[in-house]
Parts: sequence; structure tokens; C-alpha cells
Amino acid sequence: MNGPRILLVVGGGIAAYKSCELVRTIRKAGGIVTCVLTDGGARFVTPMTLAALSEQPVHTTLWDLKNEAEMGHIQLSRQADLVVVCPATADLLARMAAGLADDLATTLLLATDKPVLAVPAMNVRMWQHAATVRNVATLRDMGVDVMEPDEGAMACGEYGPGRLPEIAAIWQRIERSLAGAVPEGSPLAAKGGARPAPSTDPAAFSRSQAADPLVGQPDFDRGTQHRPLLGRHVLVTAGPTHEPIDPVRYIANRSSGKQGFAIAAAAAEAGARVTLVAGPVHLPTPPGVDRVDVETALEMAAAVDAALPADVAVMVAAVADWRVGRSAGQKLKKAPGDGPPALELTENPDILATLAKGDKRPALVIGFAAETQDVIRYAREKRARKGADWIVANDVSGDVMGGDANAVHIVTAEEVTSLPEMPKEDVARILVERFADALPR
Repeated sequence: MNGPRILLVVGGGIAAYKSCELVRTIRKAGGIVTCVLTDGGARFVTPMTLAALSEQPVHTTLWDLKNEAEMGHIQLSRQADLVVVCPATADLLARMAAGLADDLATTLLLATDKPVLAVPAMNVRMWQHAATVRNVATLRDMGVDVMEPDEGAMACGEYGPGRLPEIAAIWQRIERSLAGAVPEGSPLAAKGGARPAPSTDPAAFSRSQAADPLVGQPDFDRGTQHRPLLGRHVLVTAGPTHEPIDPVRYIANRSSGKQGFAIAAAAAEAGARVTLVAGPVHLPTPPGVDRVDVETALEMAAAVDAALPADVAVMVAAVADWRVGRSAGQKLKKAPGDGPPALELTENPDILATLAKGDKRPALVIGFAAETQDVIRYAREKRARKGADWIVANDVSGDVMGGDANAVHIVTAEEVTSLPEMPKEDVARILVERFADALPR
């Protein structure tokens, strides 16, 4: 690979989990990423996760005898084309501005002779504090490119500037920083040589926005090259099923449908024609998605079959394993002294296995596994038993069902990739990027 070499310093904020998506974005564009994980960053994302995504060793300490015997921190700081600090916490910005060198991250930032891009993420009050304002001004005077954070709701519940910018916006800033520093032949190099440095004239930037109204918008909004699922049909199931006992009662589970709906939305953003087969949930239909509402497992199986053929099937729905063999036509009454009624259960169709082994099998079949113990072992067994290409497994012993965040393991025949906890929308985008890459061209 002859792409640009980027040294990514991951600071210790809640936004650290988004560094995983940034690594994938850089690599997808042809770049080489080496990660430096601070002690604080390691509280939110593990070295194993970053190593798996970057396919490079992750550096965590200044006191590594093997690397530091050859002054490894100096080599790290000089081998990169660009150093990116993301997220840059208030503490990390302060130490950079003061010129401290008390850990690996700050030492290599002091030792580097390459451009540095800092991407802040912190509480709104911290961002607006006079000390942070002073530190940012100092860093900019020193030549560090400090992005402005986004404005919005924060993990702490407050609202204002301080959110990590969108990954697409960070990537655009990286491209600008790399202008003129991209090795010849790199996938990022402009035809005929290096790209000219971006104009710093505000009027010129306004003109570029007028010429291209998609400046600053997510990559999926920029033509077919950024819509990797254009022309593909993605089938998604989501939510629970309700299996009636009588006209009032039913067998169900706690699935909210949020993860499946997020995947449907991300697939539509990526250009796919999306069919969403939804169990009984109260969620708005994502833009550009064709929704089919069902209630029971039998209805879901029929809707899935009717939606075929598809290029990808993502079976997120938590389908009830059993249904009552013969549901009562009237409400079952409880009489004094009577015990509970005996319910004769029968097994529901296995929608995932039927799809994976059927004549109309999609090119990529992805199942989900909600477990409360031995998550990866059960997921591997389920993948082999059902005939799925991937199983996306998660531990639902907490508040995942109904919650807005998820931590998943992507289990394939070759490997297991574990993602840290993140919003379900971010899980969806990463999964969509991965299965877009996995589809045959």
C-alpha cells in the first residue's frame, strides 16, 4: 500500500469510540493508520479493536523497551505524513499547548515535524472556558490545525458546541491537510500530481459551496462513488413478533426494533433499495425505505419470501421461537380454583436458516444473536448451524433491548471483530460499510 501514513492519537473522551469509524474511513480511502492510544482513550476503546481495524500495532506507552531502544517515539512522529489527534480532549489540548511530554502521545506531538490536526470533543462549558479558548488560540499560532467542534446534544445531557465533528467532515479536513503531501501514486493523489492547497479565502470557500451544495455533507450524499449499495436490494427484518394466546394475550420479547431500523436507514443512505419487514413496533419509517408491517413469525416468514430476491438479507428481528398451536378465539377466563391453562406450543419457522439454505438465497446473509452468556461461542455455533455468512452477536443481559446503544461482535467464518459500545446508528453505518465491501462486484 502506498497511501498516506496517518498517526492517529486517540484521547480519553466518550467520543473515542468514533475513532474506530475514522480508522475504517482512512483505510477505505487507501491510507495507512498507526494508532497511539492514551491511558484515557483505553478506557473507551481497546488496543485490540484499533489493531484489528488498522491492521497495525497499537502503541500505548513511552516505556516500551523494544520500541524505545530505537527511540520509537521519534520514529513514530517522523514516519507519518499527518498526525491526527481525535478526540482531542480539553486536557490533551492543554498539555499540547503547554509543550508537555509526560506520556507517549504528548512526547511524539512535541517531537514531530509533520502537520498536526486536532479534532476537539468535550463538554460545552469546557470548550467555552477561557483556558480552553486560550489553549486553542496558542495551538493555532503554533501551526496546529484545530477543527471547530459540532454543536448538538452531548453524552452528559447538555447542548451546545463541543461534539466531535462527523467522520465525513473529519475526513475532508484530513484530505485538505494532506494536500501536497500525498505520495505519488496514492489513491488520494489528484490526477496529474498533488492537489493544490485549499484556499483559506472565506469568499472562495463560499463559492465552492455554491458550486457544490453537498460540501460538508456526509459522503453517502456525494454521487454514485459514495453510494456503494446503489442498485442493490437490501432486505432487513426488525423488532419482535407477537404470537397470540387469545385476542388479548400474546408471547413476545423486549426487542425495540431500533437496531434493525437503523440498519435499514443506513443502507438506504448508501443507495440501496431497502425492504424493511417490521414486527409490531412504534418507530417512524426511515426515509427511502419500503416498510412491510407484520405481527407473527408466520407473517414475517411470508413477507421475507415475498421480498426476494435480494442482494443482502440482514435478519435483525427477534422472532419468537414458539407459538401457541391453537390460539383461543375468546379471552381465556380465570376462574376461582382453576390452575393456569395448559398451552400447547409449536415451533415457529426458522426464517434465517430457511433463507440461508433456500434456492433464492441472497449473496450475503447476516443473522443476529442476542445472548446473555458465552456470546461469541454461541454466535459461532449459530452461524454454522443456520448457514449464515455472518452473525452479529451482542450481550442483552443489560439494557440493550430498548436502549439506544449497542456493543456487537461480528462473527464470520474467518474472524471475530468486536466493536465497542456506540449508538445503534453508528453500529448500523459500520455494518453497512462492511457488507458493501463484502458484496461481489
